[in-house]
Amino acid sequence: MLALLVCVIALSLAYPLREYIAQRAQIAQLKEERERTREAVAELAERYEELRDPAYIEREARSRLHYQYPGEQAYIILGGTPEEETAEETGPVDPWFVELWDSVVEADRPRD
Repeated sequence: MLALLVCVIALSLAYPLREYIAQRAQIAQLKEERERTREAVAELAERYEELRDPAYIEREARSRLHYQYPGEQAYIILGGTPEEETAEETGPVDPWFVELWDSVVEADRPRD
């Protein structure tokens, strides 16, 4: 009879304990999400302050949009810089599917 009573008590405590553990995990997850949201808000507030600065807006307009004051001449170099050209030369020569097939053939070769 005592064993039956202990089993009933254990079974009656199992569900609330499981719910308690699940709620603690959910609370931890929500705390992490709240921290990520706070970081995002801080980044957005910083970006807002940058965008309120007229000097920053002018720099961005000149660099990104190539805006110039009247009377200024702007030169745009087509073809990129020498650093960009060398980066393109080191890239793969063959299409991706040729490289894939070569890797399959290489994997199939017996090793000495």
